[in-house]
Amino acid sequence: MSAGEEYAVLRAAGVSLVLDLVGAVPQVLHWGEDLGELGPEGVGALRATGVTARVANSPETPRALTLLPVERDAWSGLPGIEGHRGGTATTPRPELVEASVVVPDGGVGGVVRLNLREPVADLALAAEVELEATGVLRVRWTVTAGEAAGEVYDLSHVTALLPLPARAVEVLDFSGRWSRERQPQRLPLVDGAHVREVRRGKPGVDSPYLLAVGTPGFGNRSGEVWAAHVAWSGDQRWIAQRLHEGAGAHAAVLGGGELLRSGEVRLAARESYTAPDVLFAWSDAGLDGIADRFHRRTRARRPRTGPQPLVLNTWEAVYFDHDLARLGELVDRAARIGVERIVLDDGWFRGRRDDTAGLGDWQVEAAVWPDGLDPFVNRVRQAGMEFGLWFEPEMVSLDSDLAREHPEWLLAPSAGVGTSFRNQYVLDVAHPGAYAYLLDAISAVVERYGVDYIKWDHNRDLLEAVVRDGAGDRPGVRRQTLALYALLDELRERHPALEIESCAAGGGRVDLGILDHTDRVWASDCNDPVERQQIQRWTEVLLPPELLGSHVGAARSHTTHRVTDLSFRLVTTAFAAPGIEWDITGCTEDEMVRLSEWAAFVTSRRGLLHGGVRVHADLADEQTLLHGTVSQDRTHALFAWVRLASSAGPQVARVPFPGLDRDRDYVVRLPDAFGPIAVHGREPAWMERARSSEGFRVPGAVLASAGVTLPVLQPASGLVLELTAA
Repeated sequence: MSAGEEYAVLRAAGVSLVLDLVGAVPQVLHWGEDLGELGPEGVGALRATGVTARVANSPETPRALTLLPVERDAWSGLPGIEGHRGGTATTPRPELVEASVVVPDGGVGGVVRLNLREPVADLALAAEVELEATGVLRVRWTVTAGEAAGEVYDLSHVTALLPLPARAVEVLDFSGRWSRERQPQRLPLVDGAHVREVRRGKPGVDSPYLLAVGTPGFGNRSGEVWAAHVAWSGDQRWIAQRLHEGAGAHAAVLGGGELLRSGEVRLAARESYTAPDVLFAWSDAGLDGIADRFHRRTRARRPRTGPQPLVLNTWEAVYFDHDLARLGELVDRAARIGVERIVLDDGWFRGRRDDTAGLGDWQVEAAVWPDGLDPFVNRVRQAGMEFGLWFEPEMVSLDSDLAREHPEWLLAPSAGVGTSFRNQYVLDVAHPGAYAYLLDAISAVVERYGVDYIKWDHNRDLLEAVVRDGAGDRPGVRRQTLALYALLDELRERHPALEIESCAAGGGRVDLGILDHTDRVWASDCNDPVERQQIQRWTEVLLPPELLGSHVGAARSHTTHRVTDLSFRLVTTAFAAPGIEWDITGCTEDEMVRLSEWAAFVTSRRGLLHGGVRVHADLADEQTLLHGTVSQDRTHALFAWVRLASSAGPQVARVPFPGLDRDRDYVVRLPDAFGPIAVHGREPAWMERARSSEGFRVPGAVLASAGVTLPVLQPASGLVLELTAA
């Protein structure tokens, strides 16, 4: 890092951020590849070479993109801030008051703090722009209303925006639906705005998730990529925008922030609004480079999270049929396999015999559990396993004691109860009474049964999410999100060992905001391995695999009805946080043996699977995948070779293995813990040597550059290869 009165240069992990502190609002002179040590002359040259030529029909002063672009800068794109005071003060003109630069010992990364005043609307604006040690850039804005007389300040939005160069021309983000989350979509970046708005009260199963813009054809391992993530669990706005005149010396902008409803943030004197963090990452190593930055960041911030226990969840095994004898047999069989945590899913609480009643009454159903949960929990503990329990605290059934006693706790219009969605309604968690009830009711169950883990569900969108109080129906999504964060934090403070998994109809609330308050996420309600391969691949473009719950389900998927071999289900689940969600009381002895061998294999290699670097090969055949986890020192790796469906032609050419050390030799083995391999025709001859006790020794350069031939697999099948340094 270097800094002067006129600039700041931050460097970390191959990334440089150069800020020009001259002018009304600082500008980003450069964000991307490390430029090395830049002193005053270097920064001066960067500044001078970024002044644009003046063209016809343009402002007299060359355009320059600031950290908070507004119309004063001749910026015609989305402003960095919008709002008004009673319909006035609509043209902000922010001015820098002071800037400070703080750099940690060692000079890696740092944070620039900016204080600005906005005289038109009488606002104080503060920004934190932090380049973290991982190379991830964090931007956070705070807006505080001054002492201006008259109307409150109605804030429309604050959006963090960073520049993109002209070579960033291809957009990637995500959409999806229930049971098919995080499906990638690509499009060219053209003049105009690519805007994604989330109005579900959570990111949703169709969440944009990560907005990436890169060089043409960027892939898993190639191309430059600039990416943004809105670390927030409520409504969101994401944008990539290009104007015909560019963005100062740059070509376009990338960013996002919280989407605010009309009247949601109204600032009286001295009141503040702090926007959620928007995280940016750059890589010249494709999407794997972006993912590696976010994985390192997430792991560094999460001392509680390490290798995850092997789980059995009861949902697809029994649904609402909570019978102690049947559940006890599940526990016994799970213990034989090597399961380490049993999670009792929906159906244990008062009035909950189906999904039409009971939500909100978080006390044990005596008719089903006359002795409480003790007999079941004791059986779990005696088998040496942890105990987890399902909750959906933010929702309520109208057929519940809670809704009957406290209709004022609904997050819904005063006239009525709102729109039914999956037979449930929304509880106003920000209501002091509702908040206190949830905190005490959940804590009582956690304390009574020593709950180790909560699966925290959220099975509907927030529609007409307004606060029904004397002030009228005011927008409530933001306050609901903040109340949720506070509730999660207070529960974890009361119960420091408690782990919480975020679930929202599967993967509907997967973001780095919720993960500041929980321990992991449920990636999807779909356990079909064909769907899961793609869901997990794209979820881990942001999150490390140990945070992604993934379960071995029944042969016939309960969501797609596709039938798959056990071996493929085992392969798919191994590369996330593995578990089982299957009525294993009906398993054959052969299936039990195979599950036990798989469990022993994945638990013995958790240090690698839950701490290594995830890599994905670039392949021409979209129906094949080669992905793996390589240890940080590149001495150990596990790869999965997968075929999702048949293709026009078989993949028989050499396939390079990414992420390996070219200067080492590796011993390649085919572990038998995953069962038989479904091969079309005959497998390559070298695989027989890989099955031997000695394995097959191959130079790293051959594996990484030339590649090896791999078998042509049958559709919906996969195999695992283990590589160890010789």
